[in-house]
Amino acid sequence: MSRNRITDADGMETSYGFETVSGKAEKQARVDEVFHRVASRYDLMNDLMSGGMHRLWKDALVNWLAPSRRPGWRFVDVAGGTGDVAFRIVEASRRNAQGTVLDINASMLGVGAERAAKRGLQDNLTFVEGNAETLSLADGDFDAYTIAFGIRNVPRIDLALAEAYRVLKPGGRFLCLEFSEVDLPVLDKVYDAWSFRAIPAIGEAVAKDRASYAYLVESIRKFPNQENFASMIRSAGFERVSWRNLSGGIAAIHSGWKI
Repeated sequence: MSRNRITDADGMETSYGFETVSGKAEKQARVDEVFHRVASRYDLMNDLMSGGMHRLWKDALVNWLAPSRRPGWRFVDVAGGTGDVAFRIVEASRRNAQGTVLDINASMLGVGAERAAKRGLQDNLTFVEGNAETLSLADGDFDAYTIAFGIRNVPRIDLALAEAYRVLKPGGRFLCLEFSEVDLPVLDKVYDAWSFRAIPAIGEAVAKDRASYAYLVESIRKFPNQENFASMIRSAGFERVSWRNLSGGIAAIHSGWKI
């Protein structure tokens, strides 16, 4: 079910789920409010939306990234406030990697910083409040840029991709994990039924928040499919762009290199 997927960056600026909003400022404000409401239940939200599969998908992202174990290897995880991906990267590097976790939402960052301290990873990670479209980070400073289940909530995806390119070193890598377009005829119908009927109802029962979960389901259906998103990544300057479908395209990992 395509639900009129966006094909370019401009369309996402005014798309709040299936609703069209006045522009970037309104979308950003409404998305921020969603994540303030769900911050304490973010992992639960991902469990509900993916049937728990998001944990395996994040492992697949980190495996494909293959973080270096050399001291000084640096990464930025954008829209990663709760630290779920960043923790995996640091552990895969045998705690040698140094990471910046950047998120526009202070509530999400608070959860992440608390979790990092409990894991003894506070010396490996810095939590920074910021906007993916205008990163307050130096040019060419990172070996890797990751973003998981966050880029579809950014109003100007083209600006976020340009910033990713800017902050990476030459030879640096961009990796994005995002819900995508299912490419199996039977699975797409099952997935649609689960998404539109079950997830908002479970969100209401478990988190007392049907509206936020309904938005998140709709936002997946509006996001560009694999080929269209790959085209955006190439337009930002990345080379050797590729993707891997996960679970029949329910999610996909996109990769690009700054050559």
